[in-house]
Amino acid sequence: MSALLVLLILLPALAGGLLCLAGRRADRAAPAVGVAVSGLVLALAAAAAATRPVFSAPFMAGAAFGLGVDDLSGPILPVVAAVTVLVLIFAAAAGTADPARFHGLMLLFSSAVLITLTATSLPALLFAWEIMGAVSYALIGFRWRDVHRVGSGLTAFVTTRTADLGLYLAAGAALAGGGSLALADLPGLDGGWRDAAAAGILVAALGKAAQLPFSFWLSRAMEGPSTVSALLHSAAMVAMGGYLLLRIQPLLAATGWGATTAAWVGAGTAVLLGVAALGQQDLKQLLAASTSAQLGFVVLAAGVGNVAGGAAHLMAHAATKAGLFLAAGAWLAALGTKKLPALRGAARRWPVIGASFTVAALSLAGIAPLSLWATKDDVLAAALEASPFLYTAGLVGAVLSAAYAGKAVAMVWRPLPADAASAYDTEERGTRRISPWQTVPVLLLAAGAAVAGLLVFGPVAQALGSGLRAGPEPGPLELALSAGLAVAVLALLWRYPERFRSKSAADWFGLERAAQAVVVRPVLAAAGSLARFDDRVLDRGVDAAARLTVLAAGRAAKTDAVVDGTAEAVARGIRSAGRQARRPQTGLIHQYYAQAALLIAGAVVLLVLVR
Repeated sequence: MSALLVLLILLPALAGGLLCLAGRRADRAAPAVGVAVSGLVLALAAAAAATRPVFSAPFMAGAAFGLGVDDLSGPILPVVAAVTVLVLIFAAAAGTADPARFHGLMLLFSSAVLITLTATSLPALLFAWEIMGAVSYALIGFRWRDVHRVGSGLTAFVTTRTADLGLYLAAGAALAGGGSLALADLPGLDGGWRDAAAAGILVAALGKAAQLPFSFWLSRAMEGPSTVSALLHSAAMVAMGGYLLLRIQPLLAATGWGATTAAWVGAGTAVLLGVAALGQQDLKQLLAASTSAQLGFVVLAAGVGNVAGGAAHLMAHAATKAGLFLAAGAWLAALGTKKLPALRGAARRWPVIGASFTVAALSLAGIAPLSLWATKDDVLAAALEASPFLYTAGLVGAVLSAAYAGKAVAMVWRPLPADAASAYDTEERGTRRISPWQTVPVLLLAAGAAVAGLLVFGPVAQALGSGLRAGPEPGPLELALSAGLAVAVLALLWRYPERFRSKSAADWFGLERAAQAVVVRPVLAAAGSLARFDDRVLDRGVDAAARLTVLAAGRAAKTDAVVDGTAEAVARGIRSAGRQARRPQTGLIHQYYAQAALLIAGAVVLLVLVR
């Protein structure tokens, strides 16, 4: 059983690594390899979801590298794998620069996501979390010759990386608290260490899920290719932040404050980023802001204890948002723009893509009976039981979902203006065509967005929630209220889509500037002060010590020269004395007698004088 899980993870990792190493030599084969490997991964994921394999390997004393498929990860694994296959099919049809590097990185990323989904211990989670963050940076900045794209990737990486430090705090708290590093054991830590572990994981998850106050990085991430956005920001990286909170929901509940914090952050993000999405004039930015808002419902579900509802919303959102991003990518490649005013008539020009986009957008809007209508209301039912204020905030977020989704639908179905061509090719050179294999993945994802509501109602919902902490089911009144509000808002936006715009909302309310003011600038100022202290105090002290050392060495060298001269003079005297001492040694006996006589005479004179 464990071999299946190991193969599920190693297959995309090895294939992706080999494609990246092969480089341009593998460009022709890369798209086929990427699709084939992701297809095999989908089959393995389905098998793993059915058989629930586990794997454990020693890592350090008291901690194992643990993986496993359970009631939470089992249903999500095939969904993530299916979205990956469809995105790579779309990418193969649309074509990309450096195909080997692109498909290799996407497979490496999918492997990291699979480890994150199945991780049962902090070492495994940290390993996958690091790889996922690093590869996401490479994918967002994939067009590395464009400096601004690399800069956007760096902003996304540094922001999420800062939040990721919370996982290290959690691991340290678990070790210090004497507990194991297994995720299931964290609620059993002593009070203070348990709170520290919960705070660390909460921050890391909120950062990855682009929740407040970290949301702005997702806006910058839209500089990456649309296929990257369709995977990373629908079913993978951003979704993993919400998934992690669902995974550790017992820890949040055990702290008392963690669950409440998660619930209100999720609800607040759903509202604030919903307003940001409504104010956008760029389709990808609208979808990005809506991703943060929709993940807010997953975070809200974790906060109110509805793990089954959160998982259902996560899966339904994956299909919905991946289809929307791929449709936006298809129009961008064809028309060379993603600006909503320039996309008027795009749905009429390519009706299959337009219809698929509309189904996914109506699901996002919460139109009955499409999927996100059901999953959002399932989350809101648990929120209503927890607090009427939470429910109200969530309902406002749901209404905003209908508003920004309705705005996007209305704009792309507007009649094609006579001067439409003048607004094209503003961001890249459009091809004016969309191939059938670009259309098929969007169509299939739209079908998933239509039927994923079965995850909440009926036997599928019972199977999904059987092993999870399921919340109360939404009542007819709540379902009718949300559906009616969605239809009303959609009708309003269909009539007046262009009136809803806001410069501050389009700028995501200046969250990035706020982060720079609150975090970046103070850190840079502190770094500058430390650098000046280093230059003016530490460096000068080191330089002064060095100068004194050189001066002392110079004087010691002069003293040493005097000592050396004295020693050499003494040596010369001794050598001279030695030569003089050898002169009397002639070997002639009469000379020896004469020397003895002189010594005796000298001795006698000395005795006479001394006396």
